[in-house]
Amino acid sequence: MATADQVKALVKSHGEGDSARFYSVALQVAAKAARSGQPHFAQELKALVDTLREQEGSTSKQPVSRLTPVAQPRGELASLLTVTYPSHQMSEMVLEGSVQDKLDQVLLEQRQRDRLREHGFHPVRRLLLVGAPGTGKTMTASVLASELRLPLFSIRLEGLITKFMGETAAKLRLVFDALSETRGLYFFDEVDALAGERSSSNDVGEVRRVLNSFLQFLEQDESESLIIAATNHPRLLDRAIFRRFDTLVNYPLPSPNVARKVIRNRLAGFDLAAIDWQELDSAISGLSHGEITVAAETTAKKCILSGGSIKTRDLAMALEERHSLSA
Repeated sequence: MATADQVKALVKSHGEGDSARFYSVALQVAAKAARSGQPHFAQELKALVDTLREQEGSTSKQPVSRLTPVAQPRGELASLLTVTYPSHQMSEMVLEGSVQDKLDQVLLEQRQRDRLREHGFHPVRRLLLVGAPGTGKTMTASVLASELRLPLFSIRLEGLITKFMGETAAKLRLVFDALSETRGLYFFDEVDALAGERSSSNDVGEVRRVLNSFLQFLEQDESESLIIAATNHPRLLDRAIFRRFDTLVNYPLPSPNVARKVIRNRLAGFDLAAIDWQELDSAISGLSHGEITVAAETTAKKCILSGGSIKTRDLAMALEERHSLSA
């Protein structure tokens, strides 16, 4: 029987007219039924999907991905991966032009990957995201997964990294096996925990083996999945890791213009005509997108509960508070 998350995924994909995703989730339900001792139902459902796809006249050469159940990966993978179907859109992000251009190029190449392969080229699918906390790295993973209609698999470092010799490398292999079997976007946050500089003074043999395994798996990976790694501390990364990624995306702190857009987006339902933006520029400087968003939300809640309007002074105070907390 379909899980609650699978039912939601079916309804959502149907509502969006995304037949490929709808059929993929339906085949997940069939696979689960087969494992649960319902082979007749599983066969009927699979046959129904095949019939509908034929009637739709699909010309896609790409096989439907064999997805891990939407609710949660099974077995040992359950401690290593969490999976979601994000619904964020690129329009929700406010980014510097250079970052936006790189992400747009990733989406274009992925959407036209068959066309590129016809000419002997491969689409960008390994991204290394670098920047301070709150600048949009995690949001980028969600947006790319949503825009490409892919499941987002987040690697759980607390389940992956262990103190036992050889165990972390073995678990890494499980992740890369899943990555090859199930097309999705696989997100390694805080990747410096796996890919720290090998010459570090506190390095030990096991850390070196984990890094070497990670580098080897990246080098050997020829799957259809996207791999995104993110770090707040690029100087901690071993230099060899940079060569394993197709592109490096640097996330700077927001410029004044970008910061103003972040505030306007978050306070879209309020009258901001009286805001003195130049007065806010000094308070904005040095804060991340996430910190500016929190300051805007704090100001909005104060406005709602007091029955007043958004004031420059209140917004400046909320921004200064974020500076104090960051310090």
